[in-house]
Amino acid sequence: MNSKEVILTPDGYRRLEEELELLRTVRRKEIAERIKAALAFGDISENSEYDDAK
Repeated sequence: MNSKEVILTPDGYRRLEEELELLRTVRRKEIAERIKAALAFGDISENSEYDDAK
């Protein structure tokens, strides 16, 4: 991982926190649903829907 120091403004930090929360809640649920739907197609070894959802 890159250990370069990054300087953030308070507003920049707040926006990153908001994005992280969105990813943890809304987007995680969306991805889980896509994976669930892809698994319904059966064998995932050659399942393009599953690969796209990953």
